[in-house]
This record gives sequence, C-alpha cells and structure tokens, in this order.
Amino acid sequence: MSQSPSTNATPPAIVDLLGELRWRGLLNQTTDEEGLEKLLSSGMQTIYIGFDPTATSLHVGGMMQLMMLRRFQRAGHRPIALVGGATGMIGDPSGKSEERNLLSAEQLQKNVDGVAAQMRRFLSFDGEDGFEGENGALLLNNFDWMKGYSYLEFLRDVGKNFPVGTMMGKESVRSRLNSEAGLSYTEFSYMLLQAYDFVHLSREHGCRIQGGGSDQWGNITAGIDLGRRMTGEQLFGLTAPLLTTSDGRKMGKTENGAVWLDPERTSPYAFYQYWVNVADDDVMRCIAQLTEIEKDEYDELAERTEKSPGERAAQKRLAQWITTLVHGEEGVESAQRATQILFGGELGNTTDSQLREIFADVPSCNITQDQIDGDGLWIVEALQLVKLCSSGGEARRSVKENSIYLNNNRVTDEQKRITASDFDGRSVVVLRRGKRKYALLKLVAGTAN
Repeated sequence: MSQSPSTNATPPAIVDLLGELRWRGLLNQTTDEEGLEKLLSSGMQTIYIGFDPTATSLHVGGMMQLMMLRRFQRAGHRPIALVGGATGMIGDPSGKSEERNLLSAEQLQKNVDGVAAQMRRFLSFDGEDGFEGENGALLLNNFDWMKGYSYLEFLRDVGKNFPVGTMMGKESVRSRLNSEAGLSYTEFSYMLLQAYDFVHLSREHGCRIQGGGSDQWGNITAGIDLGRRMTGEQLFGLTAPLLTTSDGRKMGKTENGAVWLDPERTSPYAFYQYWVNVADDDVMRCIAQLTEIEKDEYDELAERTEKSPGERAAQKRLAQWITTLVHGEEGVESAQRATQILFGGELGNTTDSQLREIFADVPSCNITQDQIDGDGLWIVEALQLVKLCSSGGEARRSVKENSIYLNNNRVTDEQKRITASDFDGRSVVVLRRGKRKYALLKLVAGTAN
C-alpha cells in the first residue's frame, strides 16, 4: 500500500509525467501535446498556476491545481504558485455570472497570507524546510511587478500587443457580454493582466508552461498569444478538468457551505467526513485526481468498491490520504477518533467543541447546574427531555433492554442519576438509544429549556 503524504518524506518520483496525468484523467486540454512532451523530456521546466486570493483560505476545488503543481515537482520540474495580489483586486470573470466585489488592500493581503500558508502543505519551496533540490517551488505575487506600472505605461508596453478580437473570441468573455449582468471594463481587463503574468514569468523565471482548470483555457491561450507577440517565444498551456461529481455539480459544497482547507473554517473532522461520504460513482476519480496513490492500489480499491461498496474502503483511504496531506497526522488522527465516537467509541479527552461538532445535527436539550447538583438528573427524565423516549415507561424499558448509553457507556441501572462527574469537565454529555439515535444534554447558565 502506498504511504500517506508527509512533509518529511519524498513520494516516489514521477518518470512519465504526461502518462501519469493521462491515467489520472487530468489532461483536459493542451495547446500542443506533442511539443509539450518534447519540452518536458528536454530537462527541468518551470510551470505556473495562478490562484485568486478571494478568501483567507482555498477550498477543495483549489486542490486540483495544487496537486498539478505537486506532480510536476515530483517529476523534477519547478512549480510556481502565483498568488494574484493584483488580479485578485479585479476578479476573474471566467465562469461567473456577475461581477465580484472588489477587495480592500488590507483584506487582500490577509487572503494572500492565508492562501500562501496552505500551499506549503503541498509543495517544497526553495530554501524552506531543508529542501535543496534545483526544482524548489517559488511563491510569487503578481502585485509585486504590477504595482510599479502606470496605466499609460501598461497600455503602451502591453496593451498594444493584445488584439481586442482575441479577447472577444474567448467564451468566458462572450458569455458575460451576453448576460444580464454584462461585463465591466475592470473585468474586461483581467485577461490582459493574467496574460502579462505569463510573459513576465517567462522572461524572469524561464517559465514556459501555464496550467489551470478547464475554465482558464481562454486566459491561458491569451497569455500564449501575448508571449508570442512580445517575446517571440513558444509557450505552452494545459488544463485539468474541474472537480465535479458524476452528474456535473462542483464538488466541495455541503449544506453548511464550502469545504475549506483552513481548519478554522472546516475542521479536520468535517473535512475527513466529507471525503468518507463521497459517492461510489465519484470516489475513484477523486483518488486518481487528488492523491498520489499508485495505480496498483488504485485498481485494488476499485475492485473492492465494486464487490463490497458497503465497506467504503476507497472512501476511507481517500479521506485518510487527503486529510493527512492537508491537516497532518494529528489532524487525521483527531478526525478518525471523532468518527469512532460517532460509532460508539470512548469519548476520551474529546473537547466540548469537538463533541458539539460531531453531534451538530442531533437533538439536544439545555439543562442548568441546579439540575445536576445534589442527586442529579434521573436518566429516565433525561431521555424524555432529549426526546429519545416518549414516556417514562419507554425509557425504563429501554434501559432494561440494554439499549441506553451515556457518553457511549451502557446504562444498566434505571435509577442512574446524571451528575457533574458525568460531564467530566465538559459542558455536554452524549445520550444514545440503540446504535445510532443520539442526543446531547448541554449544560448552560440560566434557565433550562
């Protein structure tokens, strides 16, 4: 079995990079596949992918592009992760039905810092963490070279090389021009700014390849055209498909919103659970596109999923691999511990916040300190309060049938009283009836509900 990702271990090097991308379903479009293959076989090349810092965190959709850069680095090439400090002030119109809100300089910098920190989980950066390879990743911000450009200088040096017809021919522009929202001049300029990024990186860093999602095809080819006009150099582009479900919906969305890489926005437990619950129709594609699990193990997992889908072996392996990469060993251990609790494991040193998150969707009832002082709260009454049982008689029968649990420990005495010791320093206790009917008692100040 392939090992889990680690910031301290180098995964097996990729020998045939384009072959690797093909079997993983990651080659959506290339501008010149034969020429790109020759270029990659001629020695170390530099590839860049841009990331718009629209929030302080990337969400799981951004993993496709980070993994693309990671695969290039494993094949001996130099990745550039470009954070769009300048283009982020405008917002890419590609795939958007209306204009984004413009960000303040202060918020943009916070977003850039947050996104940059997450990229370090995926790439080995030049001069960091003891990485000594020639292909150390670079983290760049296009604001650094755009901030010195005046409007007139940019029009003179760059704009004159960019035919409007080229821009108008891009689907991302046409679709917005024909929409009700239209396209502002600010957004119209986005393609030119991104195209110039490619030219700048080819001049300053010898970067001849730009990658991105399939929605970036128009921007990528615009950069290649601008590079030909300004420098005469042949540049290359390739895209990966967007991360979608089998029915075409974008992945990374839940009832609670986007699934983020930032543990403060999406906890390791919620992150892990998202991947554990990926549909059978989607799981093998996710393993191919988002992990470094090798083909032999991939085939084994595919066979197990087909023969025993209820085992969810592929989903568990996917969740373990990705959570380890994004949140480290500690994060995946915490997530797996929380999952065990959901299926009856011991609470151990699980915190209040973790318990509330694990059981966020179960019924609950607030009680006060007065109710657990003295003799405490009778288990029969507690089961009725949280509506696990509809009557005292049903509660007593459930205890006699050994189907009632307090903090995942079976209750055998119908006279059991819940006291402060059962809270064990926390403000919640977990009640369970049968295998999966859970409820929480929450200790609050003031009046109970």
